[in-house]
Amino acid sequence: MSNAVPVPQPVPGPVPGLAGVEHIGLVVPELDTATQFFATVLGGESLYDVGPFDGPEDWMAGHLAGSSGAHIHRMRVMAIANGPTIELIELTQSHGSATGSPAGWHIAFYVEDMDRALAQLKAHGCQILSGPVEMTEGPSAGLTWLYFTAPWGQQLELVSYPGGIAAYRSLKRRVWRPSAAVEG
Repeated sequence: MSNAVPVPQPVPGPVPGLAGVEHIGLVVPELDTATQFFATVLGGESLYDVGPFDGPEDWMAGHLAGSSGAHIHRMRVMAIANGPTIELIELTQSHGSATGSPAGWHIAFYVEDMDRALAQLKAHGCQILSGPVEMTEGPSAGLTWLYFTAPWGQQLELVSYPGGIAAYRSLKRRVWRPSAAVEG
């Protein structure tokens, strides 16, 4: 029997360079209907589309905490007034039918340095679902992202694009992005 007192381990600090919520991803049953709703009711503006995606059967399970067999058919990023963008995600099942499954719902946080943020998530023991993935082509070129889960299973995302996103460069409007916190 030992009388040794356990030495408390230091708790890792928060994710470095976290600037705030960058976007909220919503799974919708039909992309054009959802776009019309957000445009008409909330004044939303479409910024860019991506998809359809070709990927393995388990892509959704590994990236967006969904079930195997569901695929992203199309995705649209929209701006609504001033604040984070929304990412509308239309899924299909392997057999081609649309699904409005709640899988894929997530909040994305903007970070200044993805490598440092990833190291801190790992220090906290967070499960990394996928990434970091660096987009090098198409409208989201310049974006780096990764998905991870909270201890209760909620999917979250970190994004970073210090040099900007390709699609945003040609827009006449400015797209909101969180800025680094002011230390005081």
